[in-house]
Amino acid sequence: MVLLSILAGIILVNILYYVVFSKVAFHRPTSKIKLANKPVSLIVCAKNESKNLQKIVPLLLGQKYPVFEIILINDCSSDDTLEVMEQFQEKDDRIKIVNVIPNEAFWANKKYALTLGIKKATYQHMLFIDADCWPNSENWITTMSQKFSDKKQLVLGYGAYQKRKGLLNKLIRFETLITAIQYLSYAKIGIPYMGVGRNLAYTSDLYYSVNGFMSHIKIPSGDDDLFVNEVATKENTSICLEKDGFTVSVPNTTFTDWVKQKRRHITTAHTYKSGHKFLLGLFFACNLLFWAMLAVCYFFYPWTLVTALLVFRIAIQWIIYGSSASVLNEKDLIYFIPFLDIFLIIFQLSIFINNSTTKPTSWK
Repeated sequence: MVLLSILAGIILVNILYYVVFSKVAFHRPTSKIKLANKPVSLIVCAKNESKNLQKIVPLLLGQKYPVFEIILINDCSSDDTLEVMEQFQEKDDRIKIVNVIPNEAFWANKKYALTLGIKKATYQHMLFIDADCWPNSENWITTMSQKFSDKKQLVLGYGAYQKRKGLLNKLIRFETLITAIQYLSYAKIGIPYMGVGRNLAYTSDLYYSVNGFMSHIKIPSGDDDLFVNEVATKENTSICLEKDGFTVSVPNTTFTDWVKQKRRHITTAHTYKSGHKFLLGLFFACNLLFWAMLAVCYFFYPWTLVTALLVFRIAIQWIIYGSSASVLNEKDLIYFIPFLDIFLIIFQLSIFINNSTTKPTSWK
C-alpha cells in the first residue's frame, strides 16, 4: 500500500493548494462602482503596434473617468506606430508621447522604455496596459483605481485573452486562468508574488522606492512580475476581481508563437523570492507526480480504488477551477478542465526543459 499512500499524500497536498485557490473561486465581487477622485496616468508601451493602437486608444479615451492622461511609449518601432500616436495626440491633449531612441546598453528592453514613460507621467497613480489589449468596460479605470488606498499602492488585475474558436485558444486561456488563480489567491492571503503588465496599477512612490526596474533591468522580461515580486507585500497590495476591471488581449494564433511567448515569460521565475519559488515548484511537482503515480497505481491496485481517488481529486479540482473560471469570466473552459490540466503540465515541463539550454533575449 506504499504507492497508494504516496498517491493519497499527493492528493492531500493538492487539496491544500485548492483551499488557497478558493479565495478566488468563492470571491463575490462588488457590483457597485465607486467614483474615484485620484487622477490617473495610463501607460501604454508599444513596439510595432500601429494597428492595435488604432483600436485601443479610442477605447482608452472613452473611459468614464474624470481626470486621466495617456502616456504612449513608442519603443523603437520600425512601422508607423509613432505616426499613429501623433495623429491621436493632435486630436486630444490628454495624450503624451515618449519616443524611445535605441540605446546600446538597453537594446530591446521594455523596462528602459517604461522607465522613460513613467518619468513622463504627471500623476502619482499609474495604470498599465499593453498595446494589444483593451479594457473590458468603459469603467476599467474606475474599477481598478478604486482599489487604491492610503496603504494599498499596488493593484493586481486580471488580463484575459480574447475568446476564439479552436483548441489552441482554450489552451492559452486555461494557462492564463490557472496563472491568475494562483497569483490572485496568494495575494489575497497576503503572499503576493507577481502580476501581469497588461492590467497592473501602482503608485510612482512605490516605483521610485526601489529605484524602478534597476535590480533586474538587464533581464528582458519581468517589468511586471519581477517588479511585483520585489515590492509587493501583504500591506501594500490589493486585487481586482470585478469584471469591469479586466482587460482583454489578442491571443497567439499559432502554437509556435505561444511557445515563444511562454518561454520568454518563464525566464523570470528563477529570480523570484525563495518562498515563492518553493510554493510554485511544489504545486507543479504535485500535479506532475499525481498523474505519474496514478498510472503506476493502476498496475498494482484494484482499478476501482485508484479510480475513486482520481474522481475525488478531479471533483475538488473541478469545483475550485470551475468556480474561479466563473469569477474570471471563463465559464466555457469548465468542461475541459481535466484534459487542459494534463496538457498544461506537459507543456510547462517542456518549457522548463527548453529554457534550461537556451533563453529568449528580447521582449518582442
